[in-house]
Parts: sequence; C-alpha cells; structure tokens
Amino acid sequence: MDQTIVTVHGEARREVPPEQAVFSVTVSARDRDKPTVVARLTERSAEVGKILDRYATAIERRETAGLHVYEEYRRRSERSAVHSGSLTITVTVADFDPLGEMLARLASGDAISVSGPWWRLRPGSRAGADVRREAVTDALDRAREYAAAVGSELDRIVEISDVDAAGVHPMAMRAAGGMAAEAEDSAAFDLDPRQQTVEARVLLRVTVTEPTVLRP
Repeated sequence: MDQTIVTVHGEARREVPPEQAVFSVTVSARDRDKPTVVARLTERSAEVGKILDRYATAIERRETAGLHVYEEYRRRSERSAVHSGSLTITVTVADFDPLGEMLARLASGDAISVSGPWWRLRPGSRAGADVRREAVTDALDRAREYAAAVGSELDRIVEISDVDAAGVHPMAMRAAGGMAAEAEDSAAFDLDPRQQTVEARVLLRVTVTEPTVLRP
C-alpha cells in the first residue's frame, strides 16, 4: 500500500550584522597637457595608497577597478585640447572600527571622491546556516500539524530541497545592503553598519502513517 506523502514549505528570516564593507575611491585630474594628467593621477593614487596602508590590518582586499585617460570634446566635430583622467580603487574592509576615520581621511584629499560603504555578508558566508536550519524546523512543524489533522504521524523524509531547486520562487538567501554614513566636522565619519536580511525557504516531502480519519 502506497504511503501518504505530505509536501510543505518551511520559511525563516533573520537580521544579521554585516561581515564586510565595500567602498570605492576615485582620483581625478584635468589639464591641457596629457602627461600632466597622468602624473597627477599617479601622485594622487600614491597618496590614496599611503592612507590605505595605514589601515592595512583592517583591509581584506584592494583592487584597481578602472583607469580612464581621455580627451574631452566640446562638439562632435571640434577637438578640445583638454585631457581628463580618473583612477578608481575598490576596497573591502572587515574591521569596521577604523572605517569612519579611513573614509574621512580619503575624502579630505584633493580631487579624491569616495563612494560607499556598501554593507554585505562575506561571499560564501555561513551566516545563513542557522536560518536554513530554522526553515527545515518550520517545515517539519507544518508537516506534523497536517499529519495530526488526519490522525497520522510523520514516518520518513522523502525530500528536502531549496525552493529554487524545486522550481518555486527562489528565496534561498538574500543580503540587502546600503550606505549609511553621516559627515561631521571631525576626523571620522559616524557610520552605522546596516543589518543584512537573510532568508531561507525549503521544500519538504515526508511520508506519514495511515490516517485514522480514513479508517472504517
């Protein structure tokens, strides 16, 4: 005799602290002389590098995200003698304590712009492990409720899978980040790391004992 199968979804959601902050630093230069633009970019990027070196223990990664040196055009048919350039560095920080001071020092530099920080969980983070376990527990509780409603008990698990793997709406894990910084007349920005939303949704299939409500 085929056993009755109960199929349910389990869900869980939790707010967790971010594990990383990412920001970008862009140095720029503009001059009629192209070599001067290149020289200024080199000098200013070196200044940024010196500042970042002071916080090396807090920085996990720093990468050159883009270098642009180009001639400006006033009209399509008119060539200008002005050259512009920019160089962008992306920085990933794991220690948030010196972050506000680091950003303030960078932002105070000449022809230097700062964007961020963007808060996030570390790629491959295990922060969602507890949430996934909670989602499975939620699914088991629901299955027990359905089984009890017909006088059955859970027998064995047939399948546990992420919802996206099961072809339903993908909600396995999501991290929402944003910028939260306020400038003050001090040596450091006052930053409030934004909590990250972690969600999990699972599909659970279990067999149950013979329902008593169907017995003669």
